[in-house]
Amino acid sequence: MSDFNQPMGGNEMPRFGGPATMMRLPAQDTAEGLDVAFVGIPMDIGTSNRPGTRLGPRQIRDESRMLRPYNMATRAAPFDSLQVADIGDVPINTFNLLKSVEIITEFYDRILGHNCIPLTLGGEHTITLPILRAIAKRHGPVGLIHIDAHADVNDHMFGEPIAHGTPFRRAQEEGLLDAQRVVQIGLRGTGYSADDFDWCREQGFRVVTAEACWYRSLAPLMAEVREQMGDGPVYITFDIDGLDPSVAPGTGTVEMGGLTASQGLEIVRGAAGLNIVGGDLVEVSPPYDTSGNTALMGATLLYEMLCVLPGVMRRD
Repeated sequence: MSDFNQPMGGNEMPRFGGPATMMRLPAQDTAEGLDVAFVGIPMDIGTSNRPGTRLGPRQIRDESRMLRPYNMATRAAPFDSLQVADIGDVPINTFNLLKSVEIITEFYDRILGHNCIPLTLGGEHTITLPILRAIAKRHGPVGLIHIDAHADVNDHMFGEPIAHGTPFRRAQEEGLLDAQRVVQIGLRGTGYSADDFDWCREQGFRVVTAEACWYRSLAPLMAEVREQMGDGPVYITFDIDGLDPSVAPGTGTVEMGGLTASQGLEIVRGAAGLNIVGGDLVEVSPPYDTSGNTALMGATLLYEMLCVLPGVMRRD
């Protein structure tokens, strides 16, 4: 009998039954004793277009019910080597974005105090800023693998400095990022000005537009990213709108011409071996996800993040 928590199997309980947790894992109130915690942030008060990401964590958990413990492609066996549980949702203040940002940072301070790696079910992309504030207190400035249709480096939105389009400008200004170890993958679409992505390049970020990814495997790109990230701490933030809306329509700010599902897997799997200190999957909006496919993509990508964390056993 393993000493590690296991997802509930489909032969113990029908996939449509059992606990409504990530992968039907055991639930607990805190990160105490865990190597990895799945945690939800049900928030959409920082969105600028279509709402609904407050319902994202619940739907991602529901669509995770088909995920099994062993990764047949990479041979990763995370539940043979790490203690993992679902610690529920951050109790945000639904009516106050800035207060919610404070609540999130305090919540993640406690997770990290248990030497636990958080994997977050979003929620919209505002949440990454307060998470990075907590991460930087423990690890210092981090490298960032950012998958997104948008750079999220607006100086303000409607005059507000914090919203889902501003987190990485604030993170850079606050010294939370190691700018020479930041890569943004999948950026595309229209801009407010011709130089929208140039601010990122001026900071030292590597910008890989969606067009540069078309019709090719991203495994060679990720080999370069691994070299760029080195041994330092790395955070992965995956906005589901980085994927093309043909495979992930259920999000608030869709842009055509995005990454394929297999390219999304290549990016996350390509982070194996890095010193990953946390990750998130954001911007799943169930009201626009009639088939559940977007939430399924999100759940699978979070599982793949789990599979590339330090200390994961492989069953070769």
